Order: sequence, then C-alpha cells, then structure tokens
Amino acid sequence: MKRRLPEIAKVIRSKNAGPYELTLDILIRDRAIYERLRDRKRITADKIAALYRLPVDRILDVIYFDPAKAVKITMLRRCPSGVPGETDVYGAQQHAPLLDLEVEVD
Repeated sequence: MKRRLPEIAKVIRSKNAGPYELTLDILIRDRAIYERLRDRKRITADKIAALYRLPVDRILDVIYFDPAKAVKITMLRRCPSGVPGETDVYGAQQHAPLLDLEVEVD
C-alpha cells in the first residue's frame, strides 16, 4: 500500500548543510514502517532526484539513521545560499516536494 509521506512521518524538514548543500530530514513515526522503508530502500537518490527535478548526481547521500527512525538526504543546492536571486537563504522551505511523495509501506 502506498502512503503519502506526511501520513507516516512526524517531521519533514529541510535546512542548510553549509552554503552549497541542503539536508532533508524525514523522521518516521512507526519503527516497523521505518524498517520496511529502510530494508526495501523505498527512499532513494533516484526518487529524490526525480521529485526535485535534478540530475541524480546532485543527490549526495541518502542515509537511514536507525536511532531516530530517520532518513537524511544531502543534496546540492540549486544555487549557493545568499547569492542574488536566491529565495531561501536558510534552506528551510525546500522540504515542500516531500509532502507529495508516496512510498510503498508494505
């Protein structure tokens, strides 16, 4: 069964990881769902790249962090934080595409 990420996550956020990178954090509510996502690799660099309309090589890492039931994604920003024309200096609004992500939880 597919579920939208907001249905299974208690936190979905983004933040700067320096001026050139963003970190996306997804903290899953339920341990069993988290483990299925991790074991079946339901959140991958390919999926994130497609969601953000980026080449997959701009997704630097997808890490499943067991103690927090979290998926942490590091990606290159489209443009450095603070340059003229950049619209989100802190990277705090870049999680929005994740709100529409559907993942298989079974």
